Amino acid sequence: MAVVLEWQSEAMKPWSTSTENELRHLLNEWDPIGVADLVQDEYDCMLAPLLGRLCRNASQTEIGEFLRHELKDHFGLDPLGLRPDAMAARVIAWWTSVDPV
Repeated sequence: MAVVLEWQSEAMKPWSTSTENELRHLLNEWDPIGVADLVQDEYDCMLAPLLGRLCRNASQTEIGEFLRHELKDHFGLDPLGLRPDAMAARVIAWWTSVDPV
């Protein structure tokens, strides 16, 4: 039964594994904590929320607010020097250039 549920959850994603991997790569390049060289999945907690927002055509402002919130409330960082708005612009630019499925 777990296999069926896993398959169903994968089938319900409106994006592909390669799209998820590309976003993971972008987050690891940004690397606000500075650990991506050691921990490749550190920012995976942001993948589904970001991709969900992107699938719903979230604005750059909304993506920036999400990133700012994650930096501050999830990772305990001061987002000021980490440029979440610039990263939001990069994520939006990437999203518009890919076919998410």
